[in-house]
Amino acid sequence: MTENAPLEIQWFAYVLAEKGILSDEETQNFWQALGCPDDVTVLAQEILNWWSAQLPPEDQEACAAQVQEMLDYACSQAGVSGGDTAAGYAQNMYSSDADYSTLPKLDDTMMISEEEVQQKVVTLLTSLRALGCSDLHLSAGSPPFVRRKLQIERIDSYTLTADDARRLNFALLSDAQKQEFLDTQDMSLALEVGYDRFRVCLMDQKDGVAGSYRLVPDRIQSLEELGFLERDVVSIKRLLDYHNGLILVTGPIGCGKTTTLASMINVINEKRQDHIISVEDPIEILQMSYNCQVSQREVGRHTNSYRSALKASLREDPDIIVIGEMHDLETIENAITASETGHLVIGTLHTGNAANTLNRLLDVFPPAQQPQIRAMTAGSMRGVICQKLVPDGFGGLVLIYELMLNTMAVANIISEGKTFRLQSTMATASAQGMCTFDQCMYEKYSLGLMTKEAVLAEMKDQTVIAQVHMLAARREAEQAMAAQGR
Repeated sequence: MTENAPLEIQWFAYVLAEKGILSDEETQNFWQALGCPDDVTVLAQEILNWWSAQLPPEDQEACAAQVQEMLDYACSQAGVSGGDTAAGYAQNMYSSDADYSTLPKLDDTMMISEEEVQQKVVTLLTSLRALGCSDLHLSAGSPPFVRRKLQIERIDSYTLTADDARRLNFALLSDAQKQEFLDTQDMSLALEVGYDRFRVCLMDQKDGVAGSYRLVPDRIQSLEELGFLERDVVSIKRLLDYHNGLILVTGPIGCGKTTTLASMINVINEKRQDHIISVEDPIEILQMSYNCQVSQREVGRHTNSYRSALKASLREDPDIIVIGEMHDLETIENAITASETGHLVIGTLHTGNAANTLNRLLDVFPPAQQPQIRAMTAGSMRGVICQKLVPDGFGGLVLIYELMLNTMAVANIISEGKTFRLQSTMATASAQGMCTFDQCMYEKYSLGLMTKEAVLAEMKDQTVIAQVHMLAARREAEQAMAAQGR
């Protein structure tokens, strides 16, 4: 970008080039075609229009948010205010309260035909992506509600009766599925509605039937698109080069473990020629066989349980075994055994950090067996990716994670049972590819992907907190110097 351009426009061009969206020359061509305006927001709006025109409607929200983040960062670096920008308006439009008034009302559920009930449920489900929602809940004794940016939002004031909830949640089920639910009072299934897929969980509760519908991503995203930093993507892909061992993807419910798992399978599918057996409950993201042969099995439909599927998979000539959830002793024991016998095993656990992951893995075993399991895990463990979603300070969510690799130091900690030392070991092993949650947030803050307030609200490591304050002070000084020079 020419030096004649205002400083904020030069910064904006730099960020676009850094993220690989437009080269410096391409941004300059946009700017010159607009008549070289001094207002960076005019350029941002033009680039937003150009970029959005190439994307499907459901991706335009993320596009507008990303342009706004880059614009805010450019303005902060140049020491000016972003103001009420066109790109800012686009982000505000998307990040404001969603408009649920156009969604179908459910207060007449018991007075309309079965086909009309089905159509209402389909409309609700197919509207989730456009509204930026991840889940729909239809529960007896409660108004219908959605989860948007991790927050619960009611979409109607009408409280569903037991009969309403039963009819709505049964609307898209087959007769066999209805009978199965009546027999078991719990059910998990995958549901296809139009071009969208949903993970559906039904249950009986005191007020009646409750159903939750989780929207599955419409495509397999790359690790970079999910929010992993480039250097950490290199470390994760290196883990996926192993031909045996255990890799765990962990985190709380709703943090995107399944999406990360699908992205990792896709990496293997593209660069290796192996047999992958995946066991899920239910199958959420469909994997095609490219270079690898991918066999996806659904618990309850293709196999009775994770345990039986994992035991059977050892006789089915797999190279890689993917376990949707490791939640009992036999499954974990079989997974560790499989990882020691020439298979790469990738599984998920509901844990909060790497240390808790190892504690959870080992504590399911009887005390007398734990020394042996610690030794086996120390030898077979390849790495742990623990992730969660937190507010980014710009009105959205951002993926943060910690990455533990099984170095000699980590293996000794596991075998000795001193998992309390893992956090400090990871914090000092960034050169080996490891990182903690706080280090990840610092990197995202330095790249303008999180605000100072957002990272400080989540951080616990005083050393990293001090680094954030130092970076913020340096930026403020640079802005002051730039303002004096203008």
